[in-house]
Amino acid sequence: MTTADPRPLTGEPIALDLLNTRWVQEGEPVDLFAGAFGLSRVEGLAVWLESTGLADRFRADAPTLVHLMTAREALARAVADPADESARALVDAVLEHGRIRATLTAEGPGERAEFADPAWGPAWTAARDYLDLLGSTPDRIRKCASETCVLHFHDTSRNGTRRWCSMSACGNRAKASRHYARTRER
Repeated sequence: MTTADPRPLTGEPIALDLLNTRWVQEGEPVDLFAGAFGLSRVEGLAVWLESTGLADRFRADAPTLVHLMTAREALARAVADPADESARALVDAVLEHGRIRATLTAEGPGERAEFADPAWGPAWTAARDYLDLLGSTPDRIRKCASETCVLHFHDTSRNGTRRWCSMSACGNRAKASRHYARTRER
């Protein structure tokens, strides 16, 4: 039986989805990998692997969790400050644990990720996804504009002006707050 993913924002690119395994709920920080919602740490990992479509390729075990948390910290620092050389070095250290092998498929050229230690697979995959985002749309990697939200998203809006992780949550709260402030001024 698979446990439903309790996170408020899912479906982002894997690098950002990994960052979103930490969120704020009712003013308190929550971490999917720290035993949230009655799940053990490894069960939280299993939920994340299932949610991201990686469960069929990688195992939910303690070594994988440790490596994934290392990648999460590296990515959090790199996203917070892309100019931080030490953050880039941490991402590079995660990337050292895998590589892309060129392949020939029935459809033509292809690629396959390889890992000396499969426990690094999800961490490496998230770091590699971050590189792909940086290579295509680095200006669309965003943190929610709400001061009380820690979630990240990839802005896929047509004009690139999305500000909130969710209009129904953070965006709605911001609108309501602005409305309340305007009515108090009158």
